[in-house]
Amino acid sequence: MPQLLEGKTGLVVGVANKRSIAWAIARKLDEAGARLVLTYQNERTESEVRKLAATLRDCAAVLPLDVQDDAQITAATGQAAEALGGGFDVLVHAVAYARPEDLGGRFIDTARDGFHLALDVSAYSLAALAREAEPHMRARGGGSVMALSYIAADRAVPGYNVMGVAKSALESIVRYLSWDLGDGGIRVNAISAGPVRTLAARGIPGFGTMADRAAERTPLRREITQDEVADTALFLASPLSASITGETIFVDAGFHAIGL
Repeated sequence: MPQLLEGKTGLVVGVANKRSIAWAIARKLDEAGARLVLTYQNERTESEVRKLAATLRDCAAVLPLDVQDDAQITAATGQAAEALGGGFDVLVHAVAYARPEDLGGRFIDTARDGFHLALDVSAYSLAALAREAEPHMRARGGGSVMALSYIAADRAVPGYNVMGVAKSALESIVRYLSWDLGDGGIRVNAISAGPVRTLAARGIPGFGTMADRAAERTPLRREITQDEVADTALFLASPLSASITGETIFVDAGFHAIGL
C-alpha cells in the first residue's frame, strides 16, 4: 500500500546503521509516502545516517540528538517540526543502551550509575521526547508514537539484566503516555520484537544462542526480520490502527505465547 501514509510526516529517532530496526522502519514509512526527519546520536554515526537518509524518497532533515540532553531534545523536535512544515504525525523511539559490564553476569551486581544510565537512555527518553513532541503532534490533529521493546520486559532473560528492567519501565511509560496524550488524538504503543541480528544485538552476551533457541521454540519455527518489525510499525503509524493505544504488540513469530 504505497500511499498509506501519503501526506503524513514523521520523526525517527535511533537510526544507527543499515541493519538497525529503526532504519527498516524509516524505509517502510518512506515507501508508504511519509516525509521524514532522522536523527543521529553523535559524530561517529552522523556520516552513516546521512548516507542512509540520502536514499529515502523524501527526507526533510538529519539532526543531532543525544536523548540524555534535554536541550537537544527540544531543539531536535522543534527543528523537525519546522522542516516538516509545522509538526509531525509519527514519532518512532528506537533508542536503548546499557553499559557492557551491566549485561551478562548477575543483575544483582548492576551498579547504581549503570542502572541510572540504562533507565535514562532506554526508558525515560521516551517520556522526554513525547513531552516535546506533543505540541507538534497536536498541531497536526494527533498521531502515533511507538517504541521498541522486548519480551525481557515481562520475563527474566539471563544476560539481558538491567536492559530488561529498562524495557519494563518503557512499556509502563507507554501506558501512561497513552492516557496523557489520548485526548489529543495521539496514540502510544510498543512493539516487542523477537531477537533480530542487528549490530547492537552483538553487545548482548550469548545473543546468537538466544536467537537460535528462540527460533526453535516459536510456533512459526523461525527467526523474525527487521522488515517484519517495520511492517507492524507501518500499521501503527497508519489509520488502520486508529483505535489501538497503550498496547505492546509482539512481533516474535509467536514465541511469547509458548510456555516451554
